[in-house]
Amino acid sequence: MSFEDLQAEISLLLTQMENQPEDPHELHELVREKINEMRAFGLPIPENLLKFEKELGASFLSDDEDANEGRSKDEG
Repeated sequence: MSFEDLQAEISLLLTQMENQPEDPHELHELVREKINEMRAFGLPIPENLLKFEKELGASFLSDDEDANEGRSKDEG
């Protein structure tokens, strides 16, 4: 790998790090968008990406349930 290629890869990684979403919900939406793009182009979707999307969704559901339980305790 040439020095220029290495510089380009490092630059790309730094840009990606700067543009990463801080909000987990935003990350979930980006993953869903990528999966939908891949489906639209007829590309195979990696199993680990589907698993990651499901795990993110499940974590949001459990967070919502925890929040609802806290409200019920406050109301009761």
